[in-house]
Amino acid sequence: MTPQPTGYTRAQIILHWVIAALVIFQLIFGEDIVPAYRAFMKGTEPDSATLLPANIHIYIGLTILLLAVIRLALRFRHGVPPLPADENIVLQYIAKAAHIILYAAIFLMPVTGAVAWFLGIGSVGEIHEIGKPVIIIAVALHAVGALWQHFVARTDVLKRMLRPIA
Repeated sequence: MTPQPTGYTRAQIILHWVIAALVIFQLIFGEDIVPAYRAFMKGTEPDSATLLPANIHIYIGLTILLLAVIRLALRFRHGVPPLPADENIVLQYIAKAAHIILYAAIFLMPVTGAVAWFLGIGSVGEIHEIGKPVIIIAVALHAVGALWQHFVARTDVLKRMLRPIA
C-alpha cells in the first residue's frame, strides 16, 4: 500500500507545474497544428510556415506524456497527501473525478494526437479534438477547487503543491 505523506516532494511539485504550463501552452497554441494536419491528411506536404508550429505542438505533447509517466511513477512511489479529513463527501468525489480526468487527459491527448499525426487516422484526431474542452473543464475545476480550498475552506491543500515536504 502506498504511504500517505503530509505533502508532495519537490519533484512532484516541479512536474505538476511544468506539466500545467505545457498543457496551458498547448491549449492556447494547439490550433496552430491544424493547417499542417489538413495538408498531411490530404496527402500534400505542409509548407514550412505551418510545419514548425505543428512540430512544436507534437514535441510538447510528447514531452507532456513523458513527464506524466514520470509523475505517475512518483505518485506510486511516494504517494500523495490525503484530502482534508472533514471534507464533504461530494467535494471528495469531485476532486477525485477531476484528478482522474486530468490524468486521463495528460495521457490520452498526446497518445491520440500522435496516432492521428503519425498514423494519419482521422477518427483518432477527432477524439483528440474532443479532449480539448474536456481538459479545459477539468483544469478549471481543479484550479477552482484549489482556490476554494485555500480561500474558503482555509485548508493547506494549495500550499502542499507550492511547498515540498522536508
